[in-house]
Amino acid sequence: INQPFIALTFDDGPHPSNTPRLLNILRDRNIKATFFVVGENVRRYPHIVRRMIDEGHEVANHTWDHANLTKIDRAGVARQLDRTRDAIFNATGKTPNIMRPPYGATNTALNNWIYQEYGYPCILWSVDPNDWRRPGPSVVESRLVNGARNGGILLAHDIHAPTITAMPNTVDRLLGKGFRFVTVSQLLQLANRGAG
Repeated sequence: INQPFIALTFDDGPHPSNTPRLLNILRDRNIKATFFVVGENVRRYPHIVRRMIDEGHEVANHTWDHANLTKIDRAGVARQLDRTRDAIFNATGKTPNIMRPPYGATNTALNNWIYQEYGYPCILWSVDPNDWRRPGPSVVESRLVNGARNGGILLAHDIHAPTITAMPNTVDRLLGKGFRFVTVSQLLQLANRGAG
């Protein structure tokens, strides 16, 4: 994509306090993000996942309990994806269209099987600020802003409070650079249309 569209993505939530804080930040700026949610957290906090959908965000499958899908058999992968899909549907009435493998751990055969079984493209990322290492909000902000490119997918985790602290400056700086935020599925549609 040659136009300044980017997707902001958050993994591993929802978190009971961080995710609502993040949703407020995004709502105040009219930014739509994609949340790759863990099924057991969806089951714990369905009202937060409903809020994501109600506010126009995309909710996607990130397995039931953050399993490394390359280390389990196909039946185990199916259980991980099925339980999470069902939890998302029970919370929101919607089913996910995409998935992200925990740790980015995948391979071509697994991607192809998941796509055949579920129709899910496997979504990785173009910018990883390593926020799970807790480098501090200013470092997370700098890595995301400096790494952003047209068509980029930015990775972050809404389970880490310092990441949420980094978000207002991060998104404001990206908006200031002319980037426009879309969901991952919208980004895929733009790419398929050859947005140039």
